[in-house]
Amino acid sequence: MAYAVVARYRCEPADEAAVRAALLQVREHTRAEPANEAYEVHSVVDEPGSFLLYERYADRGGFEAHRAAGHFEELIVRTVWPLLTDRAVTFAEVL
Repeated sequence: MAYAVVARYRCEPADEAAVRAALLQVREHTRAEPANEAYEVHSVVDEPGSFLLYERYADRGGFEAHRAAGHFEELIVRTVWPLLTDRAVTFAEVL
């Protein structure tokens, strides 16, 4: 069953460019993963420093493989997360 992730990230406007650059790098790496079906990065209109991510994987195992990837650790865990002021993530099975 397909597995989707919707994440909302917020950072200080001063950190927006760094977060955006890292998220766009993650997008390129993630789209090359075998189980990835979609990875979209959105900048939230009228909310500086806010991003909305939509990810879709063939199954939950594909998402877990994504989280275990080196680019996730480097770009998300070590680069993006420390710059965030808020993070909310929703996990869903696609019907």
